[in-house]
Amino acid sequence: MSSRTRRTDEGHGRLGSVLSGVAVALGCVLFLGGFVWGAVLYQPYTVPTGSMTPTIGAGDRVLAQRIDGDDVRRGDVVVFRQKSWGNLPMVKRVVGIGGDKVACCTDGKLTVNGKQIAEPYLSRGMDSAIPSTTVPKGRLFLLGDERNGSLDSTAHLEEAGSGSVPRSAVKGRVDAVAWPLDGMLDRPTGFDALPGGTSEPGPLRLLVGAVVAGAALVLGGAAYGPVAGLVRRGGRGRSGVTETAGVG
Repeated sequence: MSSRTRRTDEGHGRLGSVLSGVAVALGCVLFLGGFVWGAVLYQPYTVPTGSMTPTIGAGDRVLAQRIDGDDVRRGDVVVFRQKSWGNLPMVKRVVGIGGDKVACCTDGKLTVNGKQIAEPYLSRGMDSAIPSTTVPKGRLFLLGDERNGSLDSTAHLEEAGSGSVPRSAVKGRVDAVAWPLDGMLDRPTGFDALPGGTSEPGPLRLLVGAVVAGAALVLGGAAYGPVAGLVRRGGRGRSGVTETAGVG
């Protein structure tokens, strides 16, 4: 191998090492940054009952974005704590906010302010009789997706607030089922036409993408050195065989 060829190989090797180091450094930033930022924004919870089936099953592990109760919209699945409900973390779906008139059922559908709400997340035959109820200001009316057996606002209609809970009781909005790996919850569209619309999904997909991309960069950068070494040794071996044959 000529000296010029060796210098070229050495230059490529140094450049490759620099790029490898940059890839590992960037990968570490993305990987660790995604995890840290995710821990700041999201809280994991285990759902104790089947009141949210089929959307969320008993024992499922969910990720809830930490949000202020004032940011909750109709259709959101939220984690909340309410003393009169047992003061334990519970998971239900918001179907009414302050000022709404909630009732069930008209033609088999929940109504909010007289509008029938399409709820494709319910199993067939899921409904519960709800007399026309006005949600007090600053409060939320909550139902489980398993309407026939959920201990939700319908079980507390005789209490102060007509079964609703204050927005301040909300601890987070569920974005995804982490275990089993069901992924992001489908965004409800049945409430879109009502004032205020529905929530946008949180940044969970972006955070997961950053973690995956970071891991790929770290693994790829770390693998460069061993792979490049094997390639160089293989090239020197082939070059040596050619030179020996030429001498003969």
